[in-house]
Amino acid sequence: MGLNDTPSANRVHIGFFGRRNAGKSSLVNAVTGQDLAVVSEVLGTTTDPVYKSMELLPLGPVMIIDTPGLDDVGSLGEKRVRKAKQVLNKTDVAVLVVDASLGLSPADGELLELFAAKAIPHVTVLNKSDLLPVPPDPSPGHIYVSTLTGHNVTNLKETIARLAKTEESKLRIVGDIINPSDFVVLVVPIDKAAPKGRLILPQQQTIRDILEADAAAVVVKEFELRDVLAGLAKKPSLVITDSQVFAKVAADTPPDVPLTSFSILFARFKGILEGVAVGAAALDRLKDGDRVLVAEGCTHHRQCDDIGTVKLPRWIRNYAGVELSFSHTSGGDFPDDLSDQALIVHCGGCMLNEREVRYRLKCAQDQGVPMTNFGTAIAHMQGILKRSLSVFPHVLAELGELDDR
Repeated sequence: MGLNDTPSANRVHIGFFGRRNAGKSSLVNAVTGQDLAVVSEVLGTTTDPVYKSMELLPLGPVMIIDTPGLDDVGSLGEKRVRKAKQVLNKTDVAVLVVDASLGLSPADGELLELFAAKAIPHVTVLNKSDLLPVPPDPSPGHIYVSTLTGHNVTNLKETIARLAKTEESKLRIVGDIINPSDFVVLVVPIDKAAPKGRLILPQQQTIRDILEADAAAVVVKEFELRDVLAGLAKKPSLVITDSQVFAKVAADTPPDVPLTSFSILFARFKGILEGVAVGAAALDRLKDGDRVLVAEGCTHHRQCDDIGTVKLPRWIRNYAGVELSFSHTSGGDFPDDLSDQALIVHCGGCMLNEREVRYRLKCAQDQGVPMTNFGTAIAHMQGILKRSLSVFPHVLAELGELDDR
């Protein structure tokens, strides 16, 4: 996979924030060396967040986000400001752009407080420094830049790269729980929602991580699993399945072979496994009339038996034995107010970066709403959640403590 093919969820998200006409778009163009953003002296030229995947040296593959001004006015301006603030939930490194000739404003101070509250690494850039009457003295945490002359643009890029490295995830999808020369069997139904001729993203990334661990990936469909396991020269160290066929795969996999799912692996990779594993217990407490939100991080063409809108609601209704009200969100949409929900069931989050997935779980927890994900919910309803978490003993221990209460 080349840099241009790096999934957006695996890119460092760099957001540029500030007041209107502070020079955010000019700075984005200077940092990237491309005309990515429209530049104008007219206030409010950037009306919606603009996303661009690219390679930014010395960092590598990134997602650049240019946002509307945080001092926009009027009812439309308020909506733009809200969209800009929502970008913070997926921002790994924030760049606060300030007009050096005007200095920091209350709106800039509010942004700095938001960066601190959300623990976002950030740098303050005083742009248009060429307009100052005398060259400014260097200041800790501030970089004086001129997009007109190029002054300090390279320094800014290096600073962003240093901040981003502090955000790098130390977890792998599966490579840290297998050994070189291990056999790992992946059970991959042919997903109708996937583009023809391709595996879906979690499957691709898991195979890549297995190969990088110097292990062997054996990929089969669910109806071939039993024969493949019988024909292997040695016992596989792990079986990973698509959650939709969890029950069949669990029945066909010997008890002494560890079993988990792509969705569970990605919950750990995104840093939310403990939370969604605990949240699955809420499936046992659903009552007539409860509201359940099914949230997906991507948008795709819905099939007649779609997992999020058809299969999961049916399985949850059958399991709970009560009548429930389901609502659905997809892509970047996620409600601020979750208080009327009894449960949130989220997808694996392969199209969302770690910060945004963690933010969604934190929003739910802060409002006292349990959240699980597709894989943990299905495993819980099939009675095999503890087996599917056996490769992560610390999570099993946490579930055991809850059972004892």
